[in-house]
Amino acid sequence: MKKITPFLWFDSEAEQAAKFYVGIFKNSKIGKITRYGEDGPRPKGSVMTVEFTLDRVEFVALNGGPQFKFTEAISFSVNCEDQDEIDYFWEKLSADGGSTPKAFGAGSKTNSVSRGRSTRSFSTICWAIPMPGRRIAS
Repeated sequence: MKKITPFLWFDSEAEQAAKFYVGIFKNSKIGKITRYGEDGPRPKGSVMTVEFTLDRVEFVALNGGPQFKFTEAISFSVNCEDQDEIDYFWEKLSADGGSTPKAFGAGSKTNSVSRGRSTRSFSTICWAIPMPGRRIAS
């Protein structure tokens, strides 16, 4: 068991977001889905949490309500082997409503942040796509 698992708070789009990201990353899958019961703050049977894996990294998504939003203060770095892989993730993570990237340096997509977001209303999650051989964090 890993000691740390990213836990992402959504309003009501946890399952939709997990499916979106699982469709982008290799070695990814949806795991356990829990649902609210009779006494929950959401309708009985609606999705509460979704466990999912993106390229062997485990995540949990929660439908907790609109109280909290994602910001650029937290991002996930996608370390790529070459320009083709950068282009693939850039296209996929910024598709369907993704916003214009914010640069970490020279302003090219090889060292910028792509904010993957859907027009289907999931909250914004920041994805950093650094140049090959240059990691944002180890």
